[in-house]
Amino acid sequence: MNELVVLSGKGGTGKTSITGALAVLAKEKVLIDCDVDAANLHLLLDPIIEEKFDFYGGIKAKIDQDICTKCKRCSEVCQFSAIDDFVVNEMACEGCKVCFYECPVNAISVHNHLTGEYYKSSTDYGPMVHAEIGIAEGNSGKLVAEVKKVARELVDKEQLILIDGPPGIACPVISSLSGADFALIVTEPTVSGVHDLERVVTLIRQFDVIPMVCINKVDLSDYQVEKIENICITEKIEIVGKIKYDPTFVDALNQGEPIIEFDENNESSKEIKKMWSKIEKIINSY
Repeated sequence: MNELVVLSGKGGTGKTSITGALAVLAKEKVLIDCDVDAANLHLLLDPIIEEKFDFYGGIKAKIDQDICTKCKRCSEVCQFSAIDDFVVNEMACEGCKVCFYECPVNAISVHNHLTGEYYKSSTDYGPMVHAEIGIAEGNSGKLVAEVKKVARELVDKEQLILIDGPPGIACPVISSLSGADFALIVTEPTVSGVHDLERVVTLIRQFDVIPMVCINKVDLSDYQVEKIENICITEKIEIVGKIKYDPTFVDALNQGEPIIEFDENNESSKEIKKMWSKIEKIINSY
């Protein structure tokens, strides 16, 4: 079993569109969408949900009005201004439990808080595990870890786990990288694209993960492409694909199809097929 996580230092590079295309090309695999804060791989792969699970990712405080003596100690010690008129605002409560420990009459309790859901689904391209975290909820990194745990239970030794990772370098990305074997970084030749490529490479170096790079929209700027190439030379990272800016990606997304399915003879589709051949060779060489 190998895990390939597709990452990008920033949003909008085409990471999910490319992951969807790779989902068509990869033979035996289990699919994961680890971008739990803004999941969208399902828009391309149209999964059928078979099982749904609740995710309790934190705790919240609650005040028992029958016991509360209105001493105001809880609101005095709350650093998040989450208590107003002796009622806890769950949206503001961070579950730190200071009020719980400070209440002189034990009127405050803490309870597990439902923060999201995760799903086992089927697609035309294989089983898929994905999730959705609630609005303004935290602990998305824990939800990613739970999603990966479920996916690993579905995979056998010969299969690949293909992961659509979150953008950026925060906790969900760290959780996505944990236990992965390979990372495909999708970047673009823009100032922010180059900057965030450097950040995500720095993060990946903290893990025992083999990185690869795909330059999407490669014809936007020769100057920025050269900078990306120099970063890859310095970091000894192979550039496995260069894909030109292509409105067909948008057309495919509007139709809810991976670009390989939408138009397999498109130049971008052909380039992605070549890229996948290179990725497979790298995976099989380890």
